[in-house]
Amino acid sequence: MEKDAEILALSSVDRFIDILNSLADGIFISDAQGTTLWLNKASENLCGIPKAELIGQNVTDLEEMGIFSPSVTRLVLESGKPTTTIQLVNSKGKFLVTGHIIPDEDGKPELIVAHSRDITEAARASSQLEETVALLKRYSEELQLMKREANQSSSQTLIGNSRSYLALMELIKKVALVDTTVLITGETGVGKSHLAEQIHQLSERSAGPFVHVNCSAIPETLIESELFGYHKGAFTGANHSGKIGLVKMADKGTLFLDEISELPYHLQSKLLLLLQNKTFMPIGGTKTYTADIRIIAATNTNLQELVRQGKFRHDLYYRLNILPINVPPLRERKDDIFPLLHHNLQKFNAKHHQKRRFTSDVLDVLHQYDWPGNVRELENLVERIVITSKFDEISATDLPEELRSIRELEDGILTLGSLSLTERMEKIEVEFIMQALRIHKTTRKTAAALGITQSLLMRRIKKYDIQLEDETAE
Repeated sequence: MEKDAEILALSSVDRFIDILNSLADGIFISDAQGTTLWLNKASENLCGIPKAELIGQNVTDLEEMGIFSPSVTRLVLESGKPTTTIQLVNSKGKFLVTGHIIPDEDGKPELIVAHSRDITEAARASSQLEETVALLKRYSEELQLMKREANQSSSQTLIGNSRSYLALMELIKKVALVDTTVLITGETGVGKSHLAEQIHQLSERSAGPFVHVNCSAIPETLIESELFGYHKGAFTGANHSGKIGLVKMADKGTLFLDEISELPYHLQSKLLLLLQNKTFMPIGGTKTYTADIRIIAATNTNLQELVRQGKFRHDLYYRLNILPINVPPLRERKDDIFPLLHHNLQKFNAKHHQKRRFTSDVLDVLHQYDWPGNVRELENLVERIVITSKFDEISATDLPEELRSIRELEDGILTLGSLSLTERMEKIEVEFIMQALRIHKTTRKTAAALGITQSLLMRRIKKYDIQLEDETAE
């Protein structure tokens, strides 16, 4: 009897209203046309408008007024089924709102009851959690990068203080953190292969193999089998057990394709397939294989020009050029010459058990030199000087002839005596031409280095009666 009395007491309309008003969640009731019939105190507080002004208003009008957006009641009426959405109520916060259909005796919609719960704090906490996770991921990547940097060999070739060098180092670190194809461009000798290896060592693939393939050093008839391998009996002279190609050898690591411009045109489509799908087919095979590799390519040639000439596939070029890195020549980063000289001097002193040191005059000459062979030429020159110098103090006489002529030319300009201005200028022009011919060997290359046409250079050679060696004339 007591239980029945409690249920009878709760059946009072006023009692139900008291219960709904006690809820922290909003309750918003509309008819089947979307006209507001009633809302509890929580919903009234959220809307920020007295209940009396809301009752009788259509939800579409309230939505246009910006009271809530979107109207879940409207969504329910349009879809004809219960709907849940995230709703912004009166710009106060985010709410999870569900619209329920209350049918009449015939099963047709009679009322729409919208129930809203504040999720602003939950959304903020979720956002903060996502930000924290992303931050931790970034810190983890940076710590791993620092660890890999610390483990790198001290025999680093890319050394310097110039702005272009520092910018290059920052780019390398960013590129190393992503597993995307890289195209390195730059003149011969700038250190493209060392740069590719450095990217590999700083990447998450550092524990895997680094396979260096010089596309210009492998004969065209062999490069396909070297890259992709072959099955036994694939061709006459093939190894009876077949051969694993360099692509498969680079699995879980990095495949470095140096001088990519020399890759035969008929193989470029195969490389494109490897880049796109990480799949390849050995010679004589009937099925494709996968290779988990990162590809880094390098070239000292203008690939865009080769594309225009039809010698390089445009789709392969765009697929390679996702992350381009250009390494500037040494003559454009003069601030890096001294650090490179001292680094290599220490390295080759240790290698050859010497205690060589540069004089200030030698450093001046080496700083003014254009280094057409770039870092590679500098390394080779320092090792040569360390080996051939007569004394520990390296002097100008220990330098090769083409470098000594730079200082001789400077000294000659200052000691031309009482020559006229025209005679001085002609003397300087002769010295420059002769020095350039000694360095660049051919008239074509010499003219390019001097910024003049070959025909103009030949007229100057004839005018000044400069004698050419047989291999210099072209």
